[in-house]
Amino acid sequence: MTTLMVQGTTSDAGKSTLVTALCRWLIRQGVGVVPFKPQNMALNSAVTAEGGEIGRAQAVQAQAAGLQPHTDMNPVLLKPNSDTGAQVIIHGRAVTTMNAVAYHDYKAIAMQAVLASHARLSAAYPVVMVEGAGSPAEINLRAGDIANMGFAEAVDCPVLLIADINRGGVFAHLVGTLALLSPSEQARVQGFIINRFRGDIALLQPGLDWLEAHTGKPVIGVLPYVLDLHLEAEDGIDRRQSVKAAQVLKVVVPVLPRISNHTDFDPLRLHPQVDLQFIGPGEQIPAADLIILPGSKSVRADLAYLRSQGWEAAINRHLRYGGKLLGICGGLQMLGNQVHDPLGLEGAPGSSPGLGLLTFSTELRAEKQLRNVTGSLALEDAVVSGYEIHAGVSTGAALDQPAVRLADGGGDGAMSPDGQIFCTYLHGLFEAPESCAALLRWAGLAQVEQVDYHALREADIERLADLVQNHLDTARLRELCGLPRSQT
Repeated sequence: MTTLMVQGTTSDAGKSTLVTALCRWLIRQGVGVVPFKPQNMALNSAVTAEGGEIGRAQAVQAQAAGLQPHTDMNPVLLKPNSDTGAQVIIHGRAVTTMNAVAYHDYKAIAMQAVLASHARLSAAYPVVMVEGAGSPAEINLRAGDIANMGFAEAVDCPVLLIADINRGGVFAHLVGTLALLSPSEQARVQGFIINRFRGDIALLQPGLDWLEAHTGKPVIGVLPYVLDLHLEAEDGIDRRQSVKAAQVLKVVVPVLPRISNHTDFDPLRLHPQVDLQFIGPGEQIPAADLIILPGSKSVRADLAYLRSQGWEAAINRHLRYGGKLLGICGGLQMLGNQVHDPLGLEGAPGSSPGLGLLTFSTELRAEKQLRNVTGSLALEDAVVSGYEIHAGVSTGAALDQPAVRLADGGGDGAMSPDGQIFCTYLHGLFEAPESCAALLRWAGLAQVEQVDYHALREADIERLADLVQNHLDTARLRELCGLPRSQT
């Protein structure tokens, strides 16, 4: 059984993408592989079949490996709810909320969960493909590290180091990171991968030769910058725009400080008939066909922020002019009369007035709702599948007209009597072609082109595997995975 770890010189260097690519590349060769990230800090999460919570990047990597997501793939997930604190999720379950200092002391306990998950995966799969977090050269976080070299040392695995040349300073990133590691950690680095290169590789070659001579480490390969490649973001919002049709639906999403699961909007961003615009601080909400209030890890604080930006008045004006409004999860909770947090789960205990657009209230409770669901929309009876991740329980008269009829006989969310407002706890609303098309027609798009988001993601995973095959030293990669250098 073999474990190979990918670490990066910076956040967003390409670790998640490379692990996804390597998983599919190995599957193509008939090699069983499982993705693993010891510790993830992200507000984009997925629900596993057993009802646990992991980072969405690991769910995508599971798809690349031909597996269902499992909590062992991401045993420690941190979901920030302030600049200094986060909810701590161990093996898929929220166990506590603590500040950064307290978590630093807690890491010894978290490491036991990490090692237990790794042991189970190692026993079940020939290759465990591991993704690090941030950079291994964060000096202030080295003590008790469980996400990068601390884990690699604990399980005695080799490491590949990836850097993003598009940021500039790629040689400084690689050499500097290596220099800040201990001698034993330096010995673990088996090679470098340079990501997002565009240009003539011949112009880069002298630098690659120098890098190998200076460090004694091989360059495993150089991956090109693929502008139209899409994978769900681990955390940061992808604001790239694709080519759109002449007639488009204008959709606006206000970006809240603790926005969660913004990957909900990736199918819209990629849809040729949708012009999706994220609105940030200091920006006014423009005229639009549809405004979507997204999920939030700190609903009351984000609601106060929404008001401070003048967005509440813009939403009310949007409704007066006949625009449609959609609330998802935390966005649903904002639409009601009150949001109560008596236990202080997301901040100081207390209550906040909602936007008052629908007659219900929400109380945050300690037990988080985590489940995958199927059902049909109140719109056209369109089939929908999605997942719930929320601590709030909503009650009130508006919920008597549910937005979604669940397969188990229950209802979810609400739809206003005039049909202008639609809200639900379900994430993933736009992923199925039928539900996406129904929602776009509701929002005002007369003729909708159906787009299969899952097929698009699968095609891009295949493209990633092609990049590995065509641009990396696959013989060396096979060797690092404990396989013969050539496929027989």
